Amino acid sequence: MAQISESRPIVVVINKQALTAQHLDSDEVLRAFVSRGCDARVHRVEGSEIAGIVQSALDSGIRSFAAAGGDGTVNAVATALIETEDAALALIPTGTLNHFARDLGVPTDLDQAIEVIAADHRRRIDVAEVNGHLFLNNSSIGLYPQMVASRETLQKHRKLGKWTAMMRAGWSVLRHPQTFHLTLCVNGQNIQRRTPFVFVGNNDYQIEGLQSGGRNRLDEGVLAIYVVRQRDPWGLVLLVVRAMLGKIVHGRDLDRIIATSLSVESRHPSALVARDGEVDTLTIPLRYRIRPRSLTVIVPLTSESH
Repeated sequence: MAQISESRPIVVVINKQALTAQHLDSDEVLRAFVSRGCDARVHRVEGSEIAGIVQSALDSGIRSFAAAGGDGTVNAVATALIETEDAALALIPTGTLNHFARDLGVPTDLDQAIEVIAADHRRRIDVAEVNGHLFLNNSSIGLYPQMVASRETLQKHRKLGKWTAMMRAGWSVLRHPQTFHLTLCVNGQNIQRRTPFVFVGNNDYQIEGLQSGGRNRLDEGVLAIYVVRQRDPWGLVLLVVRAMLGKIVHGRDLDRIIATSLSVESRHPSALVARDGEVDTLTIPLRYRIRPRSLTVIVPLTSESH
């Protein structure tokens, strides 16, 4: 651990298991904070140690935290501090995609990100949960968690890189897609669907046009539920291509439902569920809910419109 003695301390958590954060030098991060008059305590830890580090800091009275890593690392820090109302989360984006940072307008450049943290502009945003497990971006059932599980197996047993393994896993899953008969209990109605993929967003996602994959708001207090319509393997491959190009169409390719809670029931006792890129096996029924403006984040002043 590296630290300095100033006022208003901030704990910086670097996940040393995150490949994209391994290039970060703890002393360089500390110097960047010091140069802006910030009291930073930099911890480079295993993912399993994040909750303990955050809780220990909370117990000592610290209320500002910065997560250095991808969306999984950010999720872990947010989960550890979410019940402490006056605690705030800042971001040092180092992941491959940095979806959450992008939607908040946080720059990926290290110095610029720390400049944002030093300015300490705060706002409240929503988080979502499934069976009590928090997610900041989205959760999904079906194709995507299957791909992640297959990718992890290929990485472990075939020693493949992340993206090579993901491409192989994606091709395998799309060639032999599984569909599920689900009952979606939403807005007082039970909706029966047979589908290969259900996506639940913390707030509404843009799925059409050049800005597809992003969110304009993170404080509307809603879940955005997208249910892909059943189709053959080649139809799914074409759907993925159209999604990458921002060519998805509501009503033709998928159904969209806006709600504040969702229950997913199935004949199966459990399901693979993705949350912010991490996959767990959760017990059916899956109970989703939105928690409006329950997380404080440190963001650029201009992100107020997001």
